[in-house]
Amino acid sequence: MKESREISSVSRRHLIGGGLAGAGLALSSAALAQTVPGSADTARPASPGEALKLLKEGNARYVANTPINTDHSLDRAKRSAGQKPFAAVVACSDSRVAPEIIFDQGLGDIFVVRVAGNFINEDGLASLEFGAAALGVQVIVVLGHTACGAVDATIQSIEDRTLPPGHLPSLVEAIRPAVYDVMPEEPADLLSAAIEQNARLNADKASRSGPVLSELKEAGKLVSVPAVYDIATGKVDFL
Repeated sequence: MKESREISSVSRRHLIGGGLAGAGLALSSAALAQTVPGSADTARPASPGEALKLLKEGNARYVANTPINTDHSLDRAKRSAGQKPFAAVVACSDSRVAPEIIFDQGLGDIFVVRVAGNFINEDGLASLEFGAAALGVQVIVVLGHTACGAVDATIQSIEDRTLPPGHLPSLVEAIRPAVYDVMPEEPADLLSAAIEQNARLNADKASRSGPVLSELKEAGKLVSVPAVYDIATGKVDFL
C-alpha cells in the first residue's frame, strides 16, 4: 500500500510539474492537448484579445437578459474528459458574484479563483499558474464588485485602528494596500475607489508574477486586467 501511494504521488507531481514547466517555454498547442484530455474538441480564441472580447460580449448579453448559455447539462459527457477554459477570473466569494453567469459562459469556459476581497495570495498565484500553463487560459480578470463587504471591513479596520477576530485580519492585511493608496486622494466614495484600486493592484500582481505568468505575458499569450462588477446593473466595467 505504501509503495502504491508513493507511485500515485509521483505521478501527480509529474503531471502538474510537466504542465507548469513548459510555461516559460511557450507551450505548444500539441503540449496543451496532451495535458488537457479532449482539448482538441473545442475551438480556442485566437488571442488574449479575442478571449477578452468573448467575456465582454457575454457580459453584454447578461445585462440585456439574452444569455445563450442556459442549458448546463449540455455537453456534460464531453466535459468529463477534460477542461479547456480560455479565461480565469479572480472573484470575490460574495454569493451575488457568479463569473460564469455574469459573463454568460458555459461550464468549462472559465477557471475561477475565489476569495473574499478578490485578492491574490500565493495559493491564488499557484492556481492561476496552473490555469495558464497547464490549461491554456489566455486572459486573467481580477473582478471586484460594488459594495464589497471585505473592502468595507478593511476601511473600517483602518479608521477604527482595530482588527476583526479570528482569521479575518489576513483579509484586512491583503486588502489594506489598496485602501492606503487611495486615502490620500480623499475620494468622494472611498469604498468605490478602494474596490477599483484593489482590482488594479492584483491584476498587476498577476501579470508581474514570475516566472510562469510574466513569461506568458511577455510572449503575448496572456493578459491580466482589472474590472468591477456592478451588482445593481449587472455590468462589468473594465478599468
